[in-house]
This record gives sequence, structure tokens and C-alpha cells, in this order.
Amino acid sequence: MNITDLTVHELCEKLNNKELAITDITKAYVERIKEKEPQVEAFITTLTEEAIKQAEDIQNKKEKGELDGNLAGIPIGIKDNICTKGIKTTCASKILENFVSPYDATVMEKINAENLINLGKLNMDEFAMGTSTENSAFKITKNPWDLSKVPGGSSGGSAAAVAANMVPWALGSDTGGSIRLPASFCGVVGLKPTYGLVSRYGLVAYASSLDQIGVITKDVRDSAMLLGLIAGHDEKDSTSVDVPKKDYVNALTGSIKGLKIGVPKEFYGEGIDEEVKEALYKTIEKYKELGAEIEEFSLDIAKYSLAAYYVIVCAEASSNLGRFDGIRYTYRSPNATTLEEIFKKSRSEGFGAEVKRRIILGTYVLSSGYYDAYYKKAQKVRTMVINEFNKGFEKYDVILTPTSPTTAFGIGEKTKNPLEMYLADICTVSINVAGLPGISIPVGLDSKGLPIGMQLIGKKFDEETILNTAYAMEKEIKFREKFRPEFKGAK
Repeated sequence: MNITDLTVHELCEKLNNKELAITDITKAYVERIKEKEPQVEAFITTLTEEAIKQAEDIQNKKEKGELDGNLAGIPIGIKDNICTKGIKTTCASKILENFVSPYDATVMEKINAENLINLGKLNMDEFAMGTSTENSAFKITKNPWDLSKVPGGSSGGSAAAVAANMVPWALGSDTGGSIRLPASFCGVVGLKPTYGLVSRYGLVAYASSLDQIGVITKDVRDSAMLLGLIAGHDEKDSTSVDVPKKDYVNALTGSIKGLKIGVPKEFYGEGIDEEVKEALYKTIEKYKELGAEIEEFSLDIAKYSLAAYYVIVCAEASSNLGRFDGIRYTYRSPNATTLEEIFKKSRSEGFGAEVKRRIILGTYVLSSGYYDAYYKKAQKVRTMVINEFNKGFEKYDVILTPTSPTTAFGIGEKTKNPLEMYLADICTVSINVAGLPGISIPVGLDSKGLPIGMQLIGKKFDEETILNTAYAMEKEIKFREKFRPEFKGAK
């Protein structure tokens, strides 16, 4: 039995049946990290020694009957923009290279309360700004399917670690597709919840009106389990919404007869790779066979969403990143001699090129004389996008699109053309702009052996419908049973 190949619900079953011990699971993952991390480079900080000690402690307490809970002793990986008390939280940036968080994010409090074991902090694009995890100040994470390809971003470390079986599941954050895109590129499941369902307290802010913590897992059932653990109202987050707690796992019936699925024709047009389209059309036919009602409709918002998104996201980034000034807990330039130089040189040396680019753009669109022309107009477009989705959901239960226009591209292929890189987000950003839930699941491979992702979009706080719709297709396609990452190019 290969322990690291099991899903979390399979691990829980074997723990309950006493086929495995907590220490067996943790040691298996520690060995897997030692084996695959040099190739994949998914971690910024590994906590392998601490994890083994924690596993032994939890195992002892369980044997004495001092611990309850099905998830006690299950390992997890955490994206490095989620605050973890006593552990570095770097956001993959030189400016926070030595920052040790003095507190836990709310999601970490929930994870710790269930006695999950943190295997480490995962690599990402610096401050979550990017589509490929090439913008990290520390390393470039590789795609386990082909080590010459990017894993997607910004939660590329989380997706690659799950795909490579170095963690059974992971937390990420999604501002414009940062969970769903790497999930698509790495052949795993990525869920971005409704804005406000999961507390953002302790998530280092990039764009506060768009950021959302979510989950990356091996299958849909695990996504439902982890969402159920981290969801819920939090008084420490003013954008957190108080909605009734749901059992997302019980919603996974697999029955979708009569479900109305809308297919927006604009998401299948120019710029979408032919193999991606073909895989999605096959999936649509399978949904018809399962009893779903499929209809094509017009949702002409993608290009407007992308433009509005980059105005809003850069404006909010400019504001949020103003706090990193070299004075308090951030990197301070050793070359600075005056207060003005501390600000200028610390930020110039501490931030990477993409972060600087977005700060400059954001400062520009918020500046006097340009606010109305850009930022205010982008917010009006945001309202239009929300209204268009509302119209669609008057008729359909779920909207089905590609997750990405292409499969994973090569490392270095798009770094010299930021605009081309930004277009990789075209299928995902509108969901964040509208605050809706979205899930990506793998539905096949292209001719190069790279995963193709399908995205399902749901109504606000209707995660159970998109989870069940994804679950029905997952059972039909059996992607995990047929395909495994090949680590092409491994030495």
C-alpha cells in the first residue's frame, strides 16, 4: 500500500479501522517530501521534524482516549501567505523573508483545533501576484507532470505538493484564479469558496475585495471535507458572512438528473486551445448522459472582467502593500542612511519586478485625475459582471467553462510578456469579481500528457451544488484511477 497515494477520506477510514497509525502516515509523507522536493521545489519552509514529533504526541493521546475527531493526525500543507504562529510567513517575498507570525490565521486555528499536522509552508508567486509561481523570491516550483512546465499560480506550491503526493491536501488563496488555475495545470481539485464564506483573518492581503482562502485536494470528497472544516463566520473578519453551517460531504450524492447547466459560448471562442475545447465538449456530453440539462447561452463578460480585475487588483495591492516600508517587521535595506532612503531602498530591494509593476499601476489608477477614468469605471464594470451572472443563474444551477485557455506552459515561456501571462486568467477572474464559488477538476490529458481542467461556477453560498456536480463527473471520468504525474525530466 502506498500511503501517500491515498485520499484523506481513505486515510481516515484506515485510521478508524486501525490499518494505519498516525505516525505511519506522517513518516510516509516526510519520506515523500525528502524524495520529491528536490525535483518539484514546492516548499518554502518544511516542518518535517516537528511533524513527526507532533504525530507521535497525537498518536499517544488518541491511544489514551484524550483526542476525538476524524481528522486528528492528518497532514496538510499551507500556502505561505497564511499566518502561522511561530513559523515564517514570507509570502515568497524578500521583504518578509524573516517574518515570523505572532498569531495564527483563523483557518489555522480551526486546523489546529482538529489536530491536523502542518508539513510546511508552500511556495507561491510573491504576494500572490502571478499565474505561474515563477515570481517567488526563493525558487520556481515545477509541475509534477512535466518538470519543464509551470504548476500555475499563485498557489502553485500547494497544487504541485498535492499532485506530487507530498501533502494529502493543502490550503491556498484565490484572488483571480490562484487556486483553480494551478489545480487545472497540476491535475488536482481546486475549490474557491464564495467571498465571505471562509475567514480572511490572517491571510496577508493582496486585494481585499477579491482574496479568498480555499482548498486544493486529490478529489472532490476531500474538498468537501476541508471546506466544511474551514468555513464559518468570524467576527475578526468584517467581510465574513454569517450563513448556516452545511454538511458538504452529505451533499455528494452523485445524482444530477434535471440539473440545469449553462455553457457560455464566449468561454469557448478565440484563444481557447482546441484540445481543451474537445475535452470540455466530451465532458458536456457525459453530463447529458447523466441526466443534466445543458444549454448554450451568452455571457459576454470575460474580456471586460479581465480589464476591470487588473485595475481593481492593482489599486488594492498598491494600498495594501504600503505597510511594507522597512520600518517595522519587514526587510530594511543596509544601504539606507536617511528615513526617505529606508522607504525607497527597502521597497526597491525587497519587492520583485511583478509586485513593483502592480504597485505602480495601482498607484496610477488611484491618483488624482485618473481615479474616475479607471478605478471608478472598473467598479461599475464589476456591478455589470455581477448582474450578468445573476441573470444566468435565474435560468441555470451551474455554469460550466474551461478553467484555463491552455494546459501548463513552459517555465520562462511567458515571463517576458506580462500581458500574455495575464490572459491566462481570462476564464477565472470573473468569478472573483462577482464573489462567486468555483471549482476546477481534471477531465483529461492533452496530447503532451498534461492535465486539462473544467471549471464549474455556482450561485453565492451554493458550494454543495458545484461540489456534487463535480463529484458526479469525477466518478464518471475516474481521472485519478487512470492517470498519475510522470515527473518528466526528473534526474
